[in-house]
Amino acid sequence: MTATRDPGAAALKPITIVTGGSDGIGRAIARRFAGQRHSLLLIARGEERLAAAAAELRTDLGADVHILALDITSPDAAAAIDAALIRVGGYAHVLVNNAGIGLSGPFAEHARDDVVRLLDLNIRAMTLLTHHLLQGMRQRRAGGVINLASLGGYVPGPWQAVYYASKAYVLSFSEAVAAEVAADGVRVCAVAPGPVNTLFHERMGSEAAWYRRLLPPLEPATVAWWAERGFSLGARVIVPGLINMLMALALRVVPHRILVPLTGWLLRPGMREN
Repeated sequence: MTATRDPGAAALKPITIVTGGSDGIGRAIARRFAGQRHSLLLIARGEERLAAAAAELRTDLGADVHILALDITSPDAAAAIDAALIRVGGYAHVLVNNAGIGLSGPFAEHARDDVVRLLDLNIRAMTLLTHHLLQGMRQRRAGGVINLASLGGYVPGPWQAVYYASKAYVLSFSEAVAAEVAADGVRVCAVAPGPVNTLFHERMGSEAAWYRRLLPPLEPATVAWWAERGFSLGARVIVPGLINMLMALALRVVPHRILVPLTGWLLRPGMREN
């Protein structure tokens, strides 16, 4: 989907905003949109990694890239993004809600602050940023939102209970809002990949679980290709890869009394190798 200028905002440029844009899937999606000539605003907490990602895109693709070091769960996040858009002379054309974290292990043993942080980032911040920026998109009758969900959103996930539940929310929320704003010329979609080769699994402490050994992972660039293509074509839910599509279908039809214990076995944290 090539960025197009809004006739009503001729002095401004359309910006694709990518949260969690400094590495992993977010960085790959930023690269994909840069290749489609989108101007970018990359957001993450770490300024050094943001600067490195932006420099790479400028060098490799000649991209117009701006960065904003920001914790999007902070109360003033929306205002900070608005200010950044004003500074670069742009408006939010596409929002990619990629930032997210996971938790692995027994729910009852998680630290309360870790649970709150996950809910704040995966659900609250995603919802509020979408709500905030959707207003302008509807007025311009252009643009849209890409929300990063997960194949895990199709099933309860013992040992990753809060993370899986958060992605079920993302799937439900995205499909519902997509239906509401379709007549406004705005697109909303959820991208639901299976395991991806990023640092995500290691950071959440699940690298030794069986799913990391048995389920074939995708590369971030593959997920980014599916995300950008599906969004451009107007898909509301995008499951990257044929194997993952078949798994998503199975997750919808297999009874939970079978599926949940199997999922728990795959997700149960294993012994780490030395």
